[in-house]
Amino acid sequence: MIKPSLLTKLQQIQERFAVVEGLLSSPDAANDLQQFRALSKERADLAPVVEHFGELQKSERDLKEAETWLTDPDLKDFGQEESLRLKKLLEDQVVELQRLLLPKDPNDGKAILLEIRAGTGGDESALFSGDLLRMYLRFAERNRWRTEMLSASESDLGGYKEVIVRFEGSDVYSKLKFESGGHRVQRVPATEAQGRIHTSACTVAVLPEADELAEVVFSPDELRIDVFRASGAGGQHVNKTESAVRITHLPTGIVAECQDDRSQHKNKDKAMKVLAARVRDRELAAMQQKEASARKLMVGSGDRSERIRTYNFPQGRITDHRINLTLYKIDQIMDGDMFELTEALSAEHQAELLSSLGDES
Repeated sequence: MIKPSLLTKLQQIQERFAVVEGLLSSPDAANDLQQFRALSKERADLAPVVEHFGELQKSERDLKEAETWLTDPDLKDFGQEESLRLKKLLEDQVVELQRLLLPKDPNDGKAILLEIRAGTGGDESALFSGDLLRMYLRFAERNRWRTEMLSASESDLGGYKEVIVRFEGSDVYSKLKFESGGHRVQRVPATEAQGRIHTSACTVAVLPEADELAEVVFSPDELRIDVFRASGAGGQHVNKTESAVRITHLPTGIVAECQDDRSQHKNKDKAMKVLAARVRDRELAAMQQKEASARKLMVGSGDRSERIRTYNFPQGRITDHRINLTLYKIDQIMDGDMFELTEALSAEHQAELLSSLGDES
């Protein structure tokens, strides 16, 4: 019923759980608070696996007992029924244990920086950037997430050439991590006099917010910090002081700038957040590229050059090309009702992980 490699893994987890419980119950466990927190988290992560493994072991014992009844004429029919029921139960328990053993994404609980950039299509692409931003902000409201605008470069006719927003709340990265990639729109622009459908595109990047202390450490000689006067809309406060900040990470050439706040200090803090996330994202992308050579996960590839979704307004449909899903509810989705879309992507990703786990077992 259960593969030897999976059984070995479960037995190792069971043994480790016993060790962790022993360490946590020792009299001096709370002396080192950092280790105590780490052990408590490890125990919480292992507990569901150990609990389900215990239930599976009980089902295996019950099945062996039920099979002994098959030789007893009085219990044979009942033994057959019980054997069938327990075999089905064991199959379900193995699937659930495999799901629990799937590798956890360490970024799932993090806040994110969501970047939207206008691409091909000029003004219409910038307008679509604004529509995508509204969609994500409405989705954030539905999830009760907090949002903060970090940087925005508006276009002349509305919308954004580029916009960066920070999202914070429960499962933010987990729900939005599959949004990275090319988003294509097909519709009749408001400026189109002859009613022709135009195609334009935007790029979305979802970056888990880096913990600057733990994950990204910059030495002063790696950074070039430039200050300049803000440009664009802003009335009397524009160009009066050098409050805008641009930070360049010299080893990689990655740049982040912010000019939205009147305070140079706040702009610097925001730009540093963006820079740290971008540098960390490049490191993660390099690691994922190595993993992809061994195992290609279709949904989770995160390739920004890939066209992942088409928004066709005349037909009222949205198509996600990675999982061949088409939904005829474009108005609801653009108003932030993205749940069916994000859940389908997560389910497909989990199915791929289960498949790869089976290949490795």
